[in-house]
Amino acid sequence: MKKGIHPASYRMVAFRDMSNGHTFLTRSTVQTRENVDIDGVQYPLVKLEISNTSHPFYTGKVKLVDTAGRVDKFMNRYKTHMEKRNK
Repeated sequence: MKKGIHPASYRMVAFRDMSNGHTFLTRSTVQTRENVDIDGVQYPLVKLEISNTSHPFYTGKVKLVDTAGRVDKFMNRYKTHMEKRNK
């Protein structure tokens, strides 16, 4: 490996999947604003929308992940479009 291209400030960081609450620790340089207490130790917290514990590819379950209401917005838009079309 080339010297001097990798950051030296790796530290333990907690990553939490917000869809199911699963939290895992790994080393990272990511900057965070929040902290979480795990087993009496405080770690920087990164919130994830999806991880391997909730992704359909890894779980084998088809699950709709819609955190911003995009499906509802589409359905409402499609419904009004179809109503106008049928008039």
